[in-house]
Amino acid sequence: MALTNFILTVAGVSAAVLLLRSDVKNSAAIFRRNVKQIRHWLEQESQSASSKVGDKVKPKEVGGKVHQKESPKDD
Repeated sequence: MALTNFILTVAGVSAAVLLLRSDVKNSAAIFRRNVKQIRHWLEQESQSASSKVGDKVKPKEVGGKVHQKESPKDD
């Protein structure tokens, strides 16, 4: 009886390990893909923000005086 319980326990643990292994691999692959996408979004956002900041900072001259370029206000 003890040998049968041991064999069933080993079989059950082995089955659980095999199932969890594939779940962990799939989860890791999805996580890596999500991290790549988030990095891509952050790079795009930083490039977009830096180009917008560069446009707003350019001074313009009016009547010999230098004025900051007015940015449109969001309503």
